[in-house]
Amino acid sequence: MNIMSEAAVEKALDQKMNTVPYKMIGKDVSVYYGEKRALFDVNLNIRENTVTALIGPSGCGKSTFLRTLNRMNDTIENCRVTGKITLDEDDIYDPTIDVVELRARVGMVFQKPNPFPKSIYDNVAYGPRIHGLARTKSEFDDVVETSLQKAGLWNEVKDRLQEPGTGLSGGQQQRLCIARAVAVSPEVILMDEPCSALDPIATAKVEELIHELRSNFTIVIVTHSMQQAARVSQRTAMFHLGNLVEENDTDKMFTNPDDQRTQDYIMGRFG
Repeated sequence: MNIMSEAAVEKALDQKMNTVPYKMIGKDVSVYYGEKRALFDVNLNIRENTVTALIGPSGCGKSTFLRTLNRMNDTIENCRVTGKITLDEDDIYDPTIDVVELRARVGMVFQKPNPFPKSIYDNVAYGPRIHGLARTKSEFDDVVETSLQKAGLWNEVKDRLQEPGTGLSGGQQQRLCIARAVAVSPEVILMDEPCSALDPIATAKVEELIHELRSNFTIVIVTHSMQQAARVSQRTAMFHLGNLVEENDTDKMFTNPDDQRTQDYIMGRFG
């Protein structure tokens, strides 16, 4: 009986992951807020149908990088981005790119649940309505049900779709925001500490959801929780003082990182 060594298993998994194509490619990405430089020549590639976790201490640049991936930094005055980011080889900072269309392809879920002051139904139907993805009542009904099912929320809210989304619990609100994001059929979902305002039970539900969504979406998540990064991601990128320290398979990053700063952060020596 041929039993593969641990090193051989790790090598096989690395080779399998290395065959996964890139969905987004960031090359020499720098971000400036006025005169202050927040990111320094970051090169980071996001693999398709993979959860990539961005970790590092507060103020290290991980959320700043996340926001470059759907041009959310455009909304910040005096913010300037240099370098190149592509989505399926399209330069997302090309002046001819429609930013509204880009944000439909690259959705975002924020740290604090932010449902619209509308019904549960209208929260989910909002994106398909403005993007013209549904027209008839039955089409909207289908997309609302499908999106809520993908977000693991349908069975909990199917009998009160006309009630305000703001009336849901915190964890349900966050899953509603995820349903709202997936309703426009994005290719990539960005999550900026999506569980930081949730209790452990709600956090577990969102983490389970992230695992399920990976089969259909590419996910990039910023998290302060090392345990969460280890549980939900296949790739992890470590940021420190605006620099990308290293990026690798999550298992390797947490057991045998290449950089001492990663080791020190994971062990809680700073942060």
